[in-house]
Amino acid sequence: MVINDIKYTLKDGREALIRSPKDEDIQGMLDYLYISAGETDFILRYPEECSKYTAESEKVLFDRINQSDNEAMLVCVIDGKIAGNCQITWPEKIKTRHRASVAIALLSEFWNQGIGTRLLQELIHIAEENEHIMQIELEFVEKNNRARALYEKMGFRITSVKPNAIRLKDGTLLNEYSMIREIKR
Repeated sequence: MVINDIKYTLKDGREALIRSPKDEDIQGMLDYLYISAGETDFILRYPEECSKYTAESEKVLFDRINQSDNEAMLVCVIDGKIAGNCQITWPEKIKTRHRASVAIALLSEFWNQGIGTRLLQELIHIAEENEHIMQIELEFVEKNNRARALYEKMGFRITSVKPNAIRLKDGTLLNEYSMIREIKR
């Protein structure tokens, strides 16, 4: 699904562009995936695991998502750099098409600019426009208080916990929390 371009101003006055990914974003996305994986333990990959992502695989991914009827990806571009991205996906199966899954991440240099809020607002809007979607679902990792605060601000609530779902390289085990947000019509 292709989303129309959305231009807006960040808290610090810079211009931001939210849009569907394009071929011109492939290298920027590869850089973003690698950098974001090394900035926090809350992303479910380490930088060395990003070697599986290639220009060819990103092109296939972008094309598939942009042509899809049941998923969308948005990138946030600031000064020509991918600052973050998010995705929404919902099944086509009748029994589960009322449930959309979302994911979001930002590079740390762009935190505290309102990007996460704006990206989530756009995902919620996409869900609200789909007559079948009744709830949006996501997960966050224990101790990711920034994400939790954002999600709660946007109307999500915790519904369950997966104990010890994440194991860091040093052996630390972290819980993963599931949240949902009902779509009000």
